[in-house]
Amino acid sequence: MSMMVGRRAALALPLVAAPALVRAQGSTLRIGVLSDMAGPYAGNTGPGSLAGARLAAEDFMKANPAIRVEIVSADAQNKVDVGSQAARSWLDTQGVDAILDVPMSALALNIIDIVKEKNKVALFTGPASSDLTGRACSPNHVHWVYDSWSLAHALGTATVQVGGDTWFFLTADYAFGHSLERDTSAFVTAAGGRIVGSVRHPFPGTADFSSYLLQAQGSRAKVLGLANAGADAVNSIKQAAEFGLTRRGMRIAAMLTQVNDVHALGLEAAQGLLVTESFYWDMNDGTRAFTERFVRERGGQRPGMIHAGGYSAALHYLKAVASLGVAQGKADGAAVVRRMKEMPTDDPLFGQGTVRADGRKIHSMHLFQVKTPAESRGAWDYFKLLQSVPPEQSFRPMAEGGCALVRT
Repeated sequence: MSMMVGRRAALALPLVAAPALVRAQGSTLRIGVLSDMAGPYAGNTGPGSLAGARLAAEDFMKANPAIRVEIVSADAQNKVDVGSQAARSWLDTQGVDAILDVPMSALALNIIDIVKEKNKVALFTGPASSDLTGRACSPNHVHWVYDSWSLAHALGTATVQVGGDTWFFLTADYAFGHSLERDTSAFVTAAGGRIVGSVRHPFPGTADFSSYLLQAQGSRAKVLGLANAGADAVNSIKQAAEFGLTRRGMRIAAMLTQVNDVHALGLEAAQGLLVTESFYWDMNDGTRAFTERFVRERGGQRPGMIHAGGYSAALHYLKAVASLGVAQGKADGAAVVRRMKEMPTDDPLFGQGTVRADGRKIHSMHLFQVKTPAESRGAWDYFKLLQSVPPEQSFRPMAEGGCALVRT
């Protein structure tokens, strides 16, 4: 099922795209949000990413009334085969011009080959692997919001500096978890810390982390590094508290914990956690204004950084296509990505920025600490800012990533 985002009635359409869609023609652009709509990552991606894309399309069409934008969606179910099949169907038969979100890094690595083959565009806002702008960079995709290097840089270094110098990792056993553990380990050791052990859990496939947490406890590490996300991270933190790990002095470094995870945990359980984010809903007037619109879309939920990234990436993509002309933009995805790199980015959520030659979107990253219940002023008032890392320091130096686009 497709939707014209400018009509309010269309916003109530189902989240999953119908199997038969009429091919978009003429001056119509179609963005497909490929995400986790009901699984462990749904709170941080899925329906919220769809809402972000819809709001971007609304704003773009107000400024460009001659161009129609449609947003469709599909649930990849955190399975590479399911997501890849949906992507191919969109590009081959359903007129989709760009694929947005893709919260599973293993799937994102597969989508790169598909959009390159079809000369379309991937706007990665959900996956974390820094390999997406390293060895796997391509002329047909960009990586927005964050990556494993940016998360590890701020949080890994800061935790060692305050005494957390021995680490044990609990890692989701696929590309995202491996990349996050690898990048965090590098910063921990560079700061003078040591990795004393690690264990990997299946993804998806478990809600019981007790055996893994017992191994962490037995390691006597000062820090439990969670290289997982979403419901897995929430369950890991809850069960770590139940096992008494924090009472015995072990810190928890939840490498990818977002505002919706804290909401699920509650401040009593989450207080004191250090988190790295590129966006927080209550940072400034621009983020608060967007949040008011997002809340109406999502029935009270506040946006996280991936939801904000859906808005930011979709809006910049649409501006790039408009500057090229819709016909050329639909015909040549690589040309759109080149234009996205040439044009400075500017939106009320991330401010001004750039897209580098390797496809990495550059902006500031922020180190937050989760407030105590006494510090919070009410629902969703969860973060206090400790440090902002400037854009040029927030992401891996381009020369160190191994991207062939940079070497050539």
